[in-house]
Amino acid sequence: MKRLLKIYWETSLIMKITIGLLLGVIVGFTMTKEAIPYVEPFGDLLLRLLMFLILPLILFTLIVGINQAHIRDVGRMGGKVFGYYAVTSAMAIIVGLAVASLFSPGQGMTLDGGEAYETTEHPGVANVLLNIVPDNIVTAFTELNLLGIIFTALVFGIAISYLRSSENFSQSGETLYNIIEALNEATFKIMHVILQYVPIGVFAIIATTVASHGMGTIISLGEFVLVLYVALFVQLVLYLIILKFTGSSPLQFLKSARTPMLTAFVTQSSAGTLPLTMDAARKMQLHKSLYSFSLPFGATINMDGAAIRIAVSAVFASMVIGQPLVIC
Repeated sequence: MKRLLKIYWETSLIMKITIGLLLGVIVGFTMTKEAIPYVEPFGDLLLRLLMFLILPLILFTLIVGINQAHIRDVGRMGGKVFGYYAVTSAMAIIVGLAVASLFSPGQGMTLDGGEAYETTEHPGVANVLLNIVPDNIVTAFTELNLLGIIFTALVFGIAISYLRSSENFSQSGETLYNIIEALNEATFKIMHVILQYVPIGVFAIIATTVASHGMGTIISLGEFVLVLYVALFVQLVLYLIILKFTGSSPLQFLKSARTPMLTAFVTQSSAGTLPLTMDAARKMQLHKSLYSFSLPFGATINMDGAAIRIAVSAVFASMVIGQPLVIC
């Protein structure tokens, strides 16, 4: 038993996740629906463990990152990150619409368009911006309001930075910073243990998903899913081209990001994959002040996969109801 545990622990994480994914597909096709309640909790546990780490990761890492950079640099970086996310999100929507229009998923399928649906009212830009500032810190933490957590971490991070540079409270500021830095390191230690459970959770999620929906449903949605993944692949290629032009190595990026990418593929959760993404950024030796702000912020507003899915879904729905979109 000890030997098996040692082999499991020493095997690379990406290999274990890949094996878990493949075994999940095989077991899912052979598993009965009665067995789903026994396997599903293992997948739910993975998602809970990943979500459990989000709050301390964002809070402690961002506070530490701010205190390792100049305040003006953080502000300048924030503007660049926001601009980059706006451009890539727009690019994702364009890619989704272009690829979906090229393949026309849903063409030939027709549904009765007589049903009426109520659309939700847009909250408006002002309300969106106001929601960044939480009216209750505890509520922001309990509801995992990522923007609220980021705002809280920024405020306290800047305050601690000023304490450390002040004459009267420098010692108190250093003590507080050292405590938070230790908590940040403890969080990463916990994450490294949780990562060993990821392959088991991936296996459970894939197995229950395949067993729940069956081959018939998967085949019926195959065209839509195929178009979605083609668009995602195009978006990834565009990212790699950007990396190449900026002097970074696309191969090195793929090697470092493969574990969070594969986990995101299985869990379909940007926030849930955030701990793995931050761990990958740490291993790539990116500056803590950069990834501690940009990654949680991106998990909230830069959901390129969701943007592509919405664009493909819009084209798919228009084809099904017999009113194709006209994209100029």
